[in-house]
Amino acid sequence: MAWTKYQLFLAGLMLTTGSINTLSAKWADMFSAKGCHDVPEHGFSHPFVQAVGMFLGEFSCLAVFYILVCHDRRSPEPKMTASQSFNPLLFFPPAMCDMTATSIMYVALNMTSASSFQMLRGAVIIFTGLLSVAFLGRRLLRSQWIGIVITILGLVIVGLADFVSGHSDDTHKLSDVITGKICGRGLFTEVLQAPLTGTPFFRPAGDLLIIMAQIIVSVQMVLEEKFVYKHDVHPLRAVGIEGLFGFVVLSLLLIPMYFIHVGGFSDNPRHVLEDAIDAFCQIGNKPLIVLALLGNTVSIAFFNFAGISVTKEISATTRMVLDSLRTLVIWAVSLALGWESFHGLQVLGFLVLLLGTGLYNGLHRPLLARIPGCAVCLEEESSGAERERLLREEVPAGEDT
Repeated sequence: MAWTKYQLFLAGLMLTTGSINTLSAKWADMFSAKGCHDVPEHGFSHPFVQAVGMFLGEFSCLAVFYILVCHDRRSPEPKMTASQSFNPLLFFPPAMCDMTATSIMYVALNMTSASSFQMLRGAVIIFTGLLSVAFLGRRLLRSQWIGIVITILGLVIVGLADFVSGHSDDTHKLSDVITGKICGRGLFTEVLQAPLTGTPFFRPAGDLLIIMAQIIVSVQMVLEEKFVYKHDVHPLRAVGIEGLFGFVVLSLLLIPMYFIHVGGFSDNPRHVLEDAIDAFCQIGNKPLIVLALLGNTVSIAFFNFAGISVTKEISATTRMVLDSLRTLVIWAVSLALGWESFHGLQVLGFLVLLLGTGLYNGLHRPLLARIPGCAVCLEEESSGAERERLLREEVPAGEDT
């Protein structure tokens, strides 16, 4: 069945905005500028400020939701409603998980490449699967268990690729990696060709933080399924409310973060957990940073809208495939801009992760259904999965970063 122009637009929008979301965040990390009170030029290392911008983008999904509601009311048979009765505080626990995980991932993005960042986020299916078995009583299919094992193997390969990459690029000091200070020939040389690898331990440490963040993301997903989406709240509205909570709480937390000294664990001049004032001073001294931050904020809103629309208009399987292509686009752009070097192990890791994710999400079913010997097994597996789905009364969840 051929896709309509609108479906093609949605697929392209999801792929484009999803890629821009990670690339713009990494681009912001690679800037360097002077700080407040004539502080010497240093790298833009403000992960918590970036996370606030991301939550602002999620919060804007509420505006998108109400626009869609107004548009739906004009149709002969309205299907959307903005008046479901539910307690908004149900969204607070998953929003706090989202806030914590997002902040950790932005810290990690300072330490590793954009492609590894995106690939390693595939670890979420491991922890989501295990937690759903433990706390939701879900029964995973044999193919899903195999997918989890293959995903673990893929993560090991990607981590090994980063470890090897760290050893192969020992000409740059760790301070150069953190600040992004290298000799260049102007703005684009400085921004687009800054090295992403440092000491042998630097990138794997970032990879470990990403894996840790996925544990928190999986807790968020389980909470959303158990307490939130059973109330039949529209995903865009759910994302918007979580964005509101995350934006308000993290914005308030920037105040104590300004006074918490963490020594060498922070790269801002005062060595505090987050120096928001320094971030704004750097933005004032180099306004191009705003473009990167806006790219992250705006893209997350359109990415959520496009992802939910793709699930509705095409299928959840298509959404998963597009998300895998998103990783490929980020990788290709990073290589083209010279942000990272090509490593064969990373190719192998990506393919293994893709296989594991495909098995977990059931992409193998249409292919095996055509083989007579496998059709019966798939039918039994599918009937078991359908019974499990009806018992849980699942509602599709919203997207995140």
